[in-house]
Amino acid sequence: MFLIGTGVLKPGAALPSVRALAQRLGIHRNTISKAYHDLTLSKVAEKRAGRRLAVRSAGRGSTPMAARGLDDIVNAAIAGARQGGYSLQQLHERLRDHLRAAPPDHLLVLSEDAGMRVLLPEELKQRFSCPVDACTPAELLSNPARIIGALVVSPQGHLPGIQTVLPAERPAIAITYSPANSHLQAIRRLPRPSLIAVVSVSRFFLDTARGVLAPAVGRRHSMRGYLMAGTRPETPGAADLLLCGAMTFPVVRARYKAAAVTCYKLISPACLDQIAAVLVCRRATVPSRATTGARDTARRLLRQTGK
Repeated sequence: MFLIGTGVLKPGAALPSVRALAQRLGIHRNTISKAYHDLTLSKVAEKRAGRRLAVRSAGRGSTPMAARGLDDIVNAAIAGARQGGYSLQQLHERLRDHLRAAPPDHLLVLSEDAGMRVLLPEELKQRFSCPVDACTPAELLSNPARIIGALVVSPQGHLPGIQTVLPAERPAIAITYSPANSHLQAIRRLPRPSLIAVVSVSRFFLDTARGVLAPAVGRRHSMRGYLMAGTRPETPGAADLLLCGAMTFPVVRARYKAAAVTCYKLISPACLDQIAAVLVCRRATVPSRATTGARDTARRLLRQTGK
């Protein structure tokens, strides 16, 4: 999962056979089969007839206005449509199409994990000034109106299931995760057997960290995860190295000043740059009021002169 998320395993890349991976890791084949089955169910990998399991393609790739002012705009649109001889149904359909195609004014994060719906938006808020919302894929499918004005940012595995509600003009951004090389090196450089604490508001983050850091931890060190969420958040005890997510890093760093505390941000810098490029590009395509007014004036002059 981590190699797919970081882009090391590209879409279409074949995974090792069950027999080969079982022999390499010294694990029973049934365990490998179960893990591959989970990958297929989460739509991260797919198996085609006569072929090995392969990485699935990702697919298609300001201050709010006062309510009274917005009501005036809506009433003016309704009155204008009626004066022009259009029905309210026609106005609704045209408005819906324009809203779906409008440049995004906020980010919408998708995740099945409740902690990730807090952690990923926090990382995005640290980079972008626009609002950031979050929901599950099922919530988006049950209420497609949430797509209006949103640039969807989602793990790759959710994208195939939401293609039907995404506007063609604004495909979702597939999240790529940051490599953990620096954190692995930090563990390997520890001079003596140490206790490593992983602290996050996301269970998925903790499970992923355990799997990624396990080769460096080995039998020399000890590692424990702490979930700082819910009604009974877990607080780490004494530790030599604390690895935190973006939400827990400020709290842990302030509390454990004598220990080594490091922050692992899930979303890769390249993915953040991709999101920024889409936001800038979409906003740049919206004509300003001055430009629109100049165009309207030019058109009226041409009609008056008969050209």
